[in-house]
Amino acid sequence: MAIKSNVTGSASIITRDMQLVTNKTGNVYESINIISKRARQIAQQTKDELAGKLNDFSSPVDNLEEIFENREQIEISRFYERLPKPTLIAIEEFMEGKLSWKRLTLEEREKLAEKAEKDKEKSYER
Repeated sequence: MAIKSNVTGSASIITRDMQLVTNKTGNVYESINIISKRARQIAQQTKDELAGKLNDFSSPVDNLEEIFENREQIEISRFYERLPKPTLIAIEEFMEGKLSWKRLTLEEREKLAEKAEKDKEKSYER
């Protein structure tokens, strides 16, 4: 899955109006949590995509073509280094209303906690 973004970011820090961030959820911490989870998803997708492209260059045998391939690897790495940071992409997606999330009810949270506890017990049994 290729990550494509319309976000044009710079290396400078942007001051955000926290009231605008809070307006989407009613809670600044919930908004930040949503943004951080999306940023982690983007970072993981980018990492997997880069690893897949770089794996194409791996070979068990060293040869003269490695010099050319090394240049290609460097170009691919530089391309990914120039991409906007995952946090910036996630903030822009959140502010533009491109993200969706669901608040769990107390009952749903309890069920998830029970399931996690059971999974944890199963892992200890192994």
